[in-house]
Amino acid sequence: RSIEQRRISKFNQQAPYKIMSNIFPTAYLPSIEYISLFLKTDDVSIELYETYQKQSCRTRCNVMTANGIQTLTIPVIKTNGNHTLTKDIEISYKEAWQQIHLRCLESAYRKSAYFDYYFPYFEKIYKQKYNTLIELNDYCLKTILKLLKVKKEYSYTEDFEKIAEDRDFRISLSKNNYNNFEMKPYYQVFADRHGFVSNLSIVDLLFNEGSNSMYNV
Repeated sequence: RSIEQRRISKFNQQAPYKIMSNIFPTAYLPSIEYISLFLKTDDVSIELYETYQKQSCRTRCNVMTANGIQTLTIPVIKTNGNHTLTKDIEISYKEAWQQIHLRCLESAYRKSAYFDYYFPYFEKIYKQKYNTLIELNDYCLKTILKLLKVKKEYSYTEDFEKIAEDRDFRISLSKNNYNNFEMKPYYQVFADRHGFVSNLSIVDLLFNEGSNSMYNV
């Protein structure tokens, strides 16, 4: 090999992480922590080639209702069983989950200050069908960025990569753990009943704070 080829090879062996992106899991109506890190992180890639992880942010989000925290879950089909990659996860429509999720959002936030403005955008999400989980989550993410009035470039992985821990958010963001993310309290519709709860889905912040949401992420 030439001297230049040997030099590049040596560099890649010594510093393999310098050419890699910061990797995030895909997420359904992501948490405030997810969006905060997503917007503050350069060179974001969303994972497609991991073995699908159930009961995580990939298919779940938390919203606040009159009865407390409600977890909304997307029913999925694992086309290759437990070895199914995230990119191949399909959405099941055996149950009317779209109507259930939409009714939950309406019930939870119809008394919020920005309900009338934002609800039509979420209605649009649930008025169409998606073949895969990635298609749905990507549409949700683009809708959220639009409502936050933020332009953010991101990409999808082309293979599974092990990267430096400080660049890998696939595990740390997987569980929607509310109250584990320190943030300035904002108005919530049912705070008088349940107190302030941090790190719910970003939809909670949008419906309650509207154009001021960016001050909290």
